[in-house]
Amino acid sequence: MNELLDPRNDFLFKRIFGSEENRDVLLAFLNRTFAEANRPLLREIVLLNPYLDKDDPLDKQSILDIRASTSEGELINVEMQLFNRYDMEKRTLFYWSKMYASQLIEGQSYSTLKSCVTINILDFKLLKNELYHNVFHLREDQTAIALTDDIEIHFLELPKLDPQSFALEKGGLANWLLFLKGVTTDHWEVLTMNEPELKKAMDTLEFLSQDQEARMRYEARQKYLHDQASLMEAAKNAEIYGFKAGMEEGIEKGIEKGIEKGIEKGIEQGIEKGIEQTALRFLRLGVDIETIVKATGLTEDAIRSLSDSAK
Repeated sequence: MNELLDPRNDFLFKRIFGSEENRDVLLAFLNRTFAEANRPLLREIVLLNPYLDKDDPLDKQSILDIRASTSEGELINVEMQLFNRYDMEKRTLFYWSKMYASQLIEGQSYSTLKSCVTINILDFKLLKNELYHNVFHLREDQTAIALTDDIEIHFLELPKLDPQSFALEKGGLANWLLFLKGVTTDHWEVLTMNEPELKKAMDTLEFLSQDQEARMRYEARQKYLHDQASLMEAAKNAEIYGFKAGMEEGIEKGIEKGIEKGIEKGIEQGIEKGIEQTALRFLRLGVDIETIVKATGLTEDAIRSLSDSAK
């Protein structure tokens, strides 16, 4: 029997939670999330971008987050994030705002806008507290009165969830997150004791782990995600040597888009050696020469010379 795949892989996550046949699994997960936020539970949801067999984890057109709407028209976006991207908070607000604005057709009144909920599941620590579930709204500082309830953002941080610190038999959102975190199958029966819908998610994971095509797509996505993480680390190292790699949306698409904005700060005295070292890091990562030229300001001849000397 093949080893179980990692449900945190965003391609696999959408297969489990974002397919029409598993809509009840997503609904159960959302209701556990909303129950912890003390908000009304959902009766029904409609998937706006269900997983389709043609979805390719390496295709720019494939959307691997999950979008749904409620019977009242409220929009919900669920996204799995394995790595800490630059400016995660601003990125979250940007994509929330796009979802909110997308509702309005020309000529419509603002009163037709429905609330939008973003749920980010993070495989890293982001916020400076020990809560694994943080919920944000727009409130007045002193009186805490709401300006509007249209904005709601959840951060679910998996590393803050310690299996030893939770009574698994109690059920709730923690059990779903422990499943995603990769708790061993020895604990699955306890996890599903009060979470029957979680059993279906587990069955789906086991099925996909034995499916050859699903495993190939999963592994391709894993390689892409690791390459992306390596590029992000190289960009961080680049900043140490005095220049800032473009990160607007280019860095989040990693190798596919490369570094768009190039050098924003002038090169200070003695920085030449640092630039060459950074160019060498990019070469070792397999970044193309054209992208390295944009990122470092070096000429193609200089980069080729570095490549030859490194052999």
